[in-house]
Amino acid sequence: MNIERIGDMRCGVGESPVWHPVEQALFWTDIPGRALWRWRPSDNSARHWPLPEQAGCIAMRRDGGWLLAMENGIHVVSAPSSDAIAFASAQIAVVRHKAAGMRFNDGRCDRQGRFWAGTMVQDMSLAQPAGQLYCYSSGKLTASGIGQLITPNGMAFSPDGKTMYLSDSHPSRKTVWAYDYDVDAGRPGARRVFIEALPEGRPDGAAVDADGCYWICGNDAGMLYRYTPDGRLDRSIRLPVAKPAMCAFGGARLDTLFITTIRLPSCAPDAPDGAVYALNPGVGGLEEPACAD
Repeated sequence: MNIERIGDMRCGVGESPVWHPVEQALFWTDIPGRALWRWRPSDNSARHWPLPEQAGCIAMRRDGGWLLAMENGIHVVSAPSSDAIAFASAQIAVVRHKAAGMRFNDGRCDRQGRFWAGTMVQDMSLAQPAGQLYCYSSGKLTASGIGQLITPNGMAFSPDGKTMYLSDSHPSRKTVWAYDYDVDAGRPGARRVFIEALPEGRPDGAAVDADGCYWICGNDAGMLYRYTPDGRLDRSIRLPVAKPAMCAFGGARLDTLFITTIRLPSCAPDAPDGAVYALNPGVGGLEEPACAD
């Protein structure tokens, strides 16, 4: 399978890739770099904009611009659709963390446009289960009742929106769960183990394709896996870097799978780690919902 590196950018922790269908561009965040990135395949151009805090995940807004789940809450930024050097940002919701040194990590919108994101203690060596899953909807940030998370990751929703996926990627857990999801109330219900452990690596960011299959990055193992809705391992793809972070479908026909990656300080100067990759998996994806608020 042809796995292509796009552009020449490299991030410390490339996360939350989102394909913007109007701009026909890929956006993502570099968490430690405190930057929002954009890459356009039409001219292979990449730009980034500075952020006031680390952003763990992003979501499109239906009225334009972006929501960013950052260190201390939810921020809204104007759409950087022009080539302006800077753009406005403002905090619109504050999170009350349960411990010091926390921030938001992985997240995305459900099929109805509610923005879900989980928090974590940044120092993973502490293995502190202080993380919570939050939902931003109708101008309010609400705790979901799902807590005791160390490193929340793998957020995704089935095509009909009735299954919510969530993982804890900490080395002591490495589990992916599936929740029954009430699409009307926007509330996760009964939980079951979906993937007890990956063949290699830790479960990181994920995406669901048009067939309802769950694609998950195998962090530390340089792997990408596809699981069927009943939890059966369907495909395994070896990647050219050790730490893939998250994947997302994009491109004009939503048939390209983009993968952001992590670059450790110990990487050699010419190592490709931290780059963004693209492949054609032979199946299409789903358009990422925009936040209704």
